Amino acid sequence: MAERRRTSRQRDRIFEMLRETRDHPTARSIYQRVRRQFPDLSLGTVYRNLEVLVKQGLVNRLDFGGTFDRFEARILAHHHFVCEQCGAVSDLDIPVDQALTRRLRVATGLDATRHEIRLYGVCKACGTKANDRALRTKGAR
Repeated sequence: MAERRRTSRQRDRIFEMLRETRDHPTARSIYQRVRRQFPDLSLGTVYRNLEVLVKQGLVNRLDFGGTFDRFEARILAHHHFVCEQCGAVSDLDIPVDQALTRRLRVATGLDATRHEIRLYGVCKACGTKANDRALRTKGAR
């Protein structure tokens, strides 16, 4: 059951900022963006408010280990692409395969409530930069 807490202007702004972006920011990045509007905001307050939003089911935490967790307000099931060079996380608008959870149940007896697939590689921006560097290097010979 979702935890009910009173709202705050800071929490509302954190949630609004997450709804406006698709770049899956860290808590520190959220802090840096939101403190422009709330100069007295502390990083601890951001962490506490993110925890409330996660418990309320309004925000997803993408676990990348400790302080590198990412957050998003897009809570419908979807997958992610993670760039191994710059660390960018992108939503993948491909269908979530519900048959996977059914196959799991048949094969193991386990009943998954949800799943997420993360694909890793090089994003378009980093790929373009690498191609540009290769062309410059080739041209310098």
